[in-house]
Amino acid sequence: MAIARIKKGDTVVVKSGTSAGKTGKVLSVDPKKGTAVVEGVNVHKKAMRRTEKTPGGIIDREMPIRLSKLMPFDADKKCGTRTRTAVENGKKLRVSVKSGKTF
Repeated sequence: MAIARIKKGDTVVVKSGTSAGKTGKVLSVDPKKGTAVVEGVNVHKKAMRRTEKTPGGIIDREMPIRLSKLMPFDADKKCGTRTRTAVENGKKLRVSVKSGKTF
């Protein structure tokens, strides 16, 4: 099972790897594989075939990155943070450990 602390639309920071230190918005999450696609992170060149909709050629494309390498970004502290869960009005919320802000 994958880590449920990162969801689509979150801003995350990369902890390790060649893209370490970069931040970006999560475009999609695959919980079964434990990966996410982050905007501007883990970008590779990919050869695309020409179709009626696309001109084709070599394009830059974001590739999936493991969820274990990502950490939610806390805008108040300007760094990555761990999260904890809190129940408020019967709803489960993700709360930043460093600043106490909800996601």
